[in-house]
Amino acid sequence: MSEPEPTPAAAPQVGPPPRHHMALMIWVSVFPTLTLLELLFHEWLKRLPLVLQTLVLSACVVLTVVYVLMPRLQRLRARLLTRATR
Repeated sequence: MSEPEPTPAAAPQVGPPPRHHMALMIWVSVFPTLTLLELLFHEWLKRLPLVLQTLVLSACVVLTVVYVLMPRLQRLRARLLTRATR
């Protein structure tokens, strides 16, 4: 019988972020995204009624933040926290 191969040590798990970390990550992702989209699409958006402007802009920001930016920020946070505990 062969011996089982040793498994690499698992990286320490990082728990869910405290509220102040989460608030900071959300703000750091929402503010620049909102600003950039407003600058890029201002001419097009100003032709729409205010409610539609807000609907389009908020949909774009939420999708970008949830699917692109927050996962990256959470990985960065986990890397920083695991490096700090070494």
